[in-house]
Amino acid sequence: MLLIEKCAIPANTLLASYSMSGAYADCYCSELRGQVSFPEYVFAFYTTPLFKLERLILKWMVSKPSTNSQARQLAHGQVEMFAAWNVENRSENELLMCDIKGRKRSWLMASPAGTVAYPETRLYFGSAVVPVRNSNTRKPSIGFVFRALLGFHQLYSVLLLYSAGWHIQRQQGVSL
Repeated sequence: MLLIEKCAIPANTLLASYSMSGAYADCYCSELRGQVSFPEYVFAFYTTPLFKLERLILKWMVSKPSTNSQARQLAHGQVEMFAAWNVENRSENELLMCDIKGRKRSWLMASPAGTVAYPETRLYFGSAVVPVRNSNTRKPSIGFVFRALLGFHQLYSVLLLYSAGWHIQRQQGVSL
């Protein structure tokens, strides 16, 4: 069974700067048996049935359709846009996406874990919401709507990471 845990944002990652900037930022992680390549993780994440539902909503609501082929291109660094997200930054094992409004970030990372005899891969998924100045108080705020939906956002984040891990293990033939 996959275990998803809330964890600290790893230092020196593409998401770390947001956790220190006053933005809302979170991070979840899970460990899978075996070695999982970063492109394999990115592709699995964006092609799970749960994320395909989000892709369908984005297609209808903001006219930003996306395909599994585009998800594969994103995973391999061949495109800079996917659905309603643009690549803000990437490295060999990280991807930081920014939504089309510039307020939300979505971050993926995969890193080796375990031992040589029992290799594992730690998968991370995190988010950030950049604050804007409240027009009344002039103080930075993530906003009432996001704050009201924070519990849903956290549950959805866990479900997205779980779905990606489940999808990868199913593809690898690992019994769940």
